[in-house]
Amino acid sequence: MNQEIAIEVKDLHISYKCLKSFSIKRSLLQMKKTQSTVFEAVRGVSFTVPKGEILGIVGKNGSGKSTMLRAIAGIFSADEGIIDLHGNSVSLLSIGVGFQRELTGRENIVLSGMLLGFTEEQVHEKMDEIIEFANLGEFIDMPVKTYSSGMHSKLAFSITAILEADIMLIDEVLSVGDTRFKKKSYNKMKELISNKDRTVIIVSHVSETLQELCTNVLWLHDGQVKMIGAPEDVLPVYEEFMS
Repeated sequence: MNQEIAIEVKDLHISYKCLKSFSIKRSLLQMKKTQSTVFEAVRGVSFTVPKGEILGIVGKNGSGKSTMLRAIAGIFSADEGIIDLHGNSVSLLSIGVGFQRELTGRENIVLSGMLLGFTEEQVHEKMDEIIEFANLGEFIDMPVKTYSSGMHSKLAFSITAILEADIMLIDEVLSVGDTRFKKKSYNKMKELISNKDRTVIIVSHVSETLQELCTNVLWLHDGQVKMIGAPEDVLPVYEEFMS
């Protein structure tokens, strides 16, 4: 039986230009073109995720995990390659992405919901549920710039968890926040994942989380796929490599 594909990534390349600081000054003085070096963060990555699957992504810092997630979410553009979401809606859950710092938590709920493709009316219908789950008290009506990283995480998770997209991309946020919220968000995550129509990609350094939640794990190393397969096959090899 052919499984319906939710996410298809083919030969993905994403690069950054890194300006050399010494050459900026020189170019201003000499009016010459500024020198830059190109750093290729993602180098020819290909994989597919069937609908309803949960893919974990591991790799050391700087291996291209967050860059790739942002490309799948449509925040970064690929230099080469194809990302096909087959018409599915997608939400990225990541610290520091998507909030307007000057706006209140409540205003950011509306803005984030509309960016996810929901109408203002649909967001307002879910507003009380999001606020209750985030449990930020009076801070919900204060600017997000006053939030701690844990509070930011609570609000981001609550919006993504309650306003459910077809594809959820989760970047390390399950490890942020107080112990009680971690447990609550983890349980909510398990509940969301149990929906066979939802497709999830989780970036995490916590092997136990990936072992329990994921159907497959992709190991990224220096922007390339080093290994992909069942958690019990990939994680022990990855951990040995990192030790």
